[in-house]
Amino acid sequence: MSEPLFTAPPTFMGIPAGAVQPGNRVAILGVPFDCGIHPFRIGSREGPAAVRAQSPLIRRHHPVLADFDLLAALNAVDCGDVAGITPGRITEAHPRIEAAADAILQAGAIPVGIGGDGSVSLPLMRAAARHHPGLVALHVDSHTDAYPYDPANPYDASNQFTHAAEEALVDAAATWHVGIRGFTGVPGVVRHAEGLGFRVVTTEDLVRRGTAQAMAEFRDVVGDRPLYLCWDMDVFDPSVAPGVATPAWGGLTAREGIALMRSLSGLNIVAADFNTVSPNHDVQGMAASLCAHMMMEFLVLVAQRLLPEPLGR
Repeated sequence: MSEPLFTAPPTFMGIPAGAVQPGNRVAILGVPFDCGIHPFRIGSREGPAAVRAQSPLIRRHHPVLADFDLLAALNAVDCGDVAGITPGRITEAHPRIEAAADAILQAGAIPVGIGGDGSVSLPLMRAAARHHPGLVALHVDSHTDAYPYDPANPYDASNQFTHAAEEALVDAAATWHVGIRGFTGVPGVVRHAEGLGFRVVTTEDLVRRGTAQAMAEFRDVVGDRPLYLCWDMDVFDPSVAPGVATPAWGGLTAREGIALMRSLSGLNIVAADFNTVSPNHDVQGMAASLCAHMMMEFLVLVAQRLLPEPLGR
């Protein structure tokens, strides 16, 4: 028989699978973990598989932004999922997630995590901060994820940025939380985030001021400092991304989210994650498909910054 008998496991956009090697500019890293503490909405642990499954719907070329195969030009690789992590066992999972991201960063590639719930951002930021002193973050989300926490149970998906500030992983004074909106389970969450030094930009602020103006101000703050991008898919309205861990009405449309991502062109983004896709609650794979699209929009930004002309044009 001349035809192959087996197919390779699905990867993001069909890129090669394997460990990151010298020359890989970008490495996809699945982080199939959630804390498992929501009373009835659990499923982000299955997010990486869902995003990979929906990614073939996206095409590799953009006639305006990147009219070339940017995945090939970036020599992108899919490292697979972090091994040996069990949802709900956060203190065991964190070191393994951090070590996986650290290996990618040591090889000189930009890690692009697929969550998983928002808790996975903390170990990913720990790895990024070790390699990039002076790290700042842009957190795009409907929630601050900088809530107070119980010292007896210090980690969950609502306080990763509280820990990031306390551990000095990021410069809180230059870190923004963008897209914040909706009701919260406890009072004072915005005040708590601001008390840690963070800047909070609500969805209403973003719409009133305009994405371009708001991100121009952010650019003035961060300059060319190394930037961690954390993109929580619940920043989108549930009408376009229903399958997320904690949906909140009044969010961004797909077009508004894409405009926000494109406004980050030129920033020195050294690591990123896209989280909270929950396929158990999705409709026809909408949130997973939109997440894959946003990852490609992000990779356009990477290509524009890293690749030589004319590829980066």
